[in-house]
Amino acid sequence: MAPADETRTTAERPEQPGRLEQPEQPGLRERKKQETRAALSLAAIRLCVLHGWDAVTVDRIAAEANVSVRTFRNYFAGKAEAIASRHEERMRLVAADLLERPADEPLWDALRHAVLGRFAPPGEPAPQDGRWREGVRLMLAEPALAGELVKANAAAQQELAAAVARRTGTDLERDLHPHLVAAVVAAGTGVAVERSLRADGSSAPLGAVLAEVFERLAAGLPVP
Repeated sequence: MAPADETRTTAERPEQPGRLEQPEQPGLRERKKQETRAALSLAAIRLCVLHGWDAVTVDRIAAEANVSVRTFRNYFAGKAEAIASRHEERMRLVAADLLERPADEPLWDALRHAVLGRFAPPGEPAPQDGRWREGVRLMLAEPALAGELVKANAAAQQELAAAVARRTGTDLERDLHPHLVAAVVAAGTGVAVERSLRADGSSAPLGAVLAEVFERLAAGLPVP
């Protein structure tokens, strides 16, 4: 008779430290699609930041990314969806990076490294240009973008919650913990981005603000 643990399915067995199974890597065709999607999203962001929301059309975004309008339509319904997808993709990569952090690293430290690695990569200069910051701030305040950002954030939180559940051995369906952690990370990251874009001259580099956010979260948000 097999030991009790041997009768359990793979899905029922808890993750073991240091043995987090990584998702299967995408094939060449899928990577090409991801690259095109990312190029369109970045082109939409860059054009809207530099030229303003109303001045940017789908045709212009497609031309900037060196693809046809038909190709753009294969990926996105419009420029708002294209811009919002950047946030969802970046948080998806944060979730993947979290699973690659050392198994014995405290959760909030692992999250801090994963988020900083995607939102403020080491060696990448932070945009200090006032015009760029103002353009980003105006773009994010665009009402037409709000709904797509809400949807993208919800999808990103679900992806991150799944990664937190795997890392902590909690149940994604039944346990509150992974969803709460993902929601806090999303909110904290949003606060950091907003603070780094302040128009009153008190803005700070995004990386520094994110580091402070996670330092406070790890400490349990004590009163200053």
